[in-house]
Amino acid sequence: MMIHTDPMVSIGLPVYNGERYISEEIESLLNQTFHDFEIIICDNASTDGTEAICRSYGSSDTRIRYYRNSQNIGAAANFNRTFWLASGKYFKWAAHDDLHAPDFLLRCVEMLDKDPSVVLCHSEVQFIDESGRYIKNPDRFLPDASSPEAHVRFSELIRMVHWCLDIFGLMRSDALKRTPLISNYVGSDRNTLVILALLGRFHRVPECLFFNREHAERSVRKTRPAFRAAWFDPKNRNRISLPRWRILFEYIKSLSAVELPVKQRMACWQHLFRWPGGHSRLLKKDVMLASKSVITRLYKV
Repeated sequence: MMIHTDPMVSIGLPVYNGERYISEEIESLLNQTFHDFEIIICDNASTDGTEAICRSYGSSDTRIRYYRNSQNIGAAANFNRTFWLASGKYFKWAAHDDLHAPDFLLRCVEMLDKDPSVVLCHSEVQFIDESGRYIKNPDRFLPDASSPEAHVRFSELIRMVHWCLDIFGLMRSDALKRTPLISNYVGSDRNTLVILALLGRFHRVPECLFFNREHAERSVRKTRPAFRAAWFDPKNRNRISLPRWRILFEYIKSLSAVELPVKQRMACWQHLFRWPGGHSRLLKKDVMLASKSVITRLYKV
């Protein structure tokens, strides 16, 4: 008889030059009260001590699998690689600089097991600084993401006021497979969450079990559009980008692709038609930055 050994939960941990924080994150995951999980570390050709740290943990705990890319393939491809190497019924991404309370997996697994309408489960969030001290929380909770109505969830998720921290929640792997995962453009995690919200409800455990680290080196603090685009995919380094226009295009494409009852679909389209008006400042900013980049290049010719 063949024994099924696939873990219930797979944790994808993509990392690049994370030596300062990754030990703390790995320890917080290994100390979970729910034990049926694997950790898949994909090292994006780090040049610091990340490799040695990860190999040490991998040699001491069989739940950890370490993979190293021969070159930096970009954050998007590296995030996705962790998912395609996973085998669990449930999946979550973990950033190398965040932390998880011991009951994070247990509480999220309990909810996904109990309610098949929930496709993603996360917890309340506390922001911490470089030393792990609590700081002001800028995260915006998405209460309507738990609505039984797809159009209500869609309306909530397409707004640009949240930090997308739910992308680090525990998700049903079969639902995540129906998304593009993390694509090679800035803000692509927003579209992933939108598709998941069209497929089912989100749930937040009413306890603070996830700690998001705020520090100067995190990718969202790199404000130059060219840097952030290249962080997702090195091939973007010299490309002109319109990230919010791209997000709008992907929302349109995703809504067209997901099967929904007619009334729900029409309500979603109504929300999406209003989206450009509510985000006109960001759309104009994209055009201005792209125009400036084009003019700068022309002067250099």
